[in-house]
Parts: sequence; C-alpha cells; structure tokens
Amino acid sequence: MKNFLLIAISLILASSTLFTSCNSCKNRDEAKEQKRIKIEDPQSLTDEIEKHVYPLPTSAEVIQMLTELEVGYIIGVSNPVDNATNYITSKSQAINLGIYGADLSYATLYNMNQDVINYLDVIRELTNSLKMSKIYSRDLYDDIKNSFDNRDRLVEILTDAFNQTYAYLAENEQESLALLVVAGAWVEGMYITTNISESVYHVEGIVRVLLEQKESFELFLDLAEPLSEDPVIGEMLEILNPVKMVYEEVEDNSLTLKNVEDITAAVSSVREKLVS
Repeated sequence: MKNFLLIAISLILASSTLFTSCNSCKNRDEAKEQKRIKIEDPQSLTDEIEKHVYPLPTSAEVIQMLTELEVGYIIGVSNPVDNATNYITSKSQAINLGIYGADLSYATLYNMNQDVINYLDVIRELTNSLKMSKIYSRDLYDDIKNSFDNRDRLVEILTDAFNQTYAYLAENEQESLALLVVAGAWVEGMYITTNISESVYHVEGIVRVLLEQKESFELFLDLAEPLSEDPVIGEMLEILNPVKMVYEEVEDNSLTLKNVEDITAAVSSVREKLVS
C-alpha cells in the first residue's frame, strides 16, 4: 500500500546551523521563495496534492487497514449527518467535506449500506454549496454499491472522488479550501483510528497507522506553510497545533503508551473544534 496522507518530509530542520554564510542564507531565501511561488500557483498545488497527499494513504486506505486488522465498526463515532446544516460558510463546508469523506470511507469499507447513502447525501449537499456536485453523483453510489465485495476497488473509487474534489478546488483558485478538505479528512481518519478500541496501544497495527500519520501530518504542514498568511489556513494551523506539539515529542520512530494517549486527546480536541 502506498505510504500515507500523508511520507516522510521533515519540514523544519530544527538542529540546522542558522547562519553559515551570507551566500547560503541568500540561497535558502531564494529557494524558499521559489517554493512559495510554485505551491501558490493553483495548478502546481493541484499537482502537489495529487502527487503527495493522495499517493500517501487516503482516509479510505487508512480505514482499509483497520478492516484488515479485523477491528469492528463503531456506530456513532462518525460526524452525525444532522450536523451538516450547521456548516454555512465555505470554510466549515470544506473542512467537513473532508470529514464526511472519511466517514463515507469508513461506512463504505464496512459495508454499512444505509450510512453510505446518508453520507453521500450530506456530501452532495456540501458540494452543491461549493459548486462541485457532479463528483458525488448517483453514479458514484452505484459504483460503490456494485463494489461492496471488492475493498481494493472501493478504495480506488473513493480515492478518485477525493482527488477530483481537491483538484477542482485548486484549479478554481480555491487552494485554501482544498487544503481545508485535506485537513478535515486527516483529522477524521485519525479520530476514527484512535477510537476503534479502548486498548488501541496494544494493537500493533494501529500504532503503525499512527506513526505513518505523523509523516503525513508533517507533509500537510509543508503544503500549508506557503499559504499560512491566508486567514483560514492560519487559523487551521493554529487549531492543529496541539497535534503538532504531541508528534514533536515522538522519538525513535516508536510510540509509548503516553504518546498514544496524548495523540488521542489532541486529535479529539481538534476534531471537536472542526465539527462544532
């Protein structure tokens, strides 16, 4: 499986020497500016999202790992569809489009037929508001329904729909909304992962998922940093800061029980802010 949403880019070289020479400082500044120009270009951001975020694990691929670990479906862990009426700004709609996209993946990969219908309906409402309803058409539900016995195909269908979502937003000069969708999907995927078992730390595969999510989270920060002066992206980065702080405490590419508990608490607090 592709190495996740998200893989190893280290964003900040904390131990690097600050000033080795005037020339090296100038070169770094020039490189940073070139990167800013590249990522702020709508098509370039689309390419970055398609190349990095969703060749890293999509929420569908993360949840597929949960099904392979034979972890049961938890009723009520996903964002209730009734909450959708609360999302009236494009910012909250984009964030929760990502969240509901992860919930759709969760319901789909566990063959929860009614939940699939419910989440597709609410996603269509949000995409109507964002003027991108064609992606989540009745045909998508039919494709999902006809593929319930083929999880690999389901992951492919869902990933393609998500890629189209991000690409559409970026191509229409809504790069910040595209990143909000990514953030929402990441947070919900993590929320589901950390809530599938009261003894999550003792499930080796779950710990592996959480470590891979650290790499994907760092990549998201890398993509979002050039747009950090955008108010909605700046606010999102501030909301995500508790997760960043917890992951910065992880050492030696392994998780302690305290790490897992702290990650679970941080993700829960962030997710509460995004769905409320």
